Amino acid sequence: MKDFLKKFFDIKFWKFILVGVLNTLVGEGVVLVCLHVIGWKSFAWGAGAAAVAGTVIGSVVSYFLNKYFTFKNKEKGVKPMLRFTLNIVVCLLVRVLVSTVVSEASKAMGLSMFGMDVNSFAANLSWAVGAVTFVACNYIGQRFFAFKEK
Repeated sequence: MKDFLKKFFDIKFWKFILVGVLNTLVGEGVVLVCLHVIGWKSFAWGAGAAAVAGTVIGSVVSYFLNKYFTFKNKEKGVKPMLRFTLNIVVCLLVRVLVSTVVSEASKAMGLSMFGMDVNSFAANLSWAVGAVTFVACNYIGQRFFAFKEK
């Protein structure tokens, strides 16, 4: 088990985390530019469109950095891109499912902390657990599926 953990949390893991921070900054930067520089915040569809633009651009950054920097994947063609996209979709679905379960369970138990009401605490807890779930699912999916070593 110790050897597995050592191999699992190797330099690729830390590169993946670094790339994740970078693509998050890029994606959220795009959202802010769309909303506050381009002026999309004045349109009803602005926040949603900005979120989509940020997610797409952040995902493109993630794809190229993880393919070439983190996992050093040499595979050509569209297959790695399709596996990457499928992985992201599956991880998002898992995140939504886990977040929903955590939120509903938290509300049912009446959990609260930090002076928040039950609903606010449930929303924050489910967001945090969902984010961690997404990162873990995404790392496993990219390492062992999207950019798996031959």
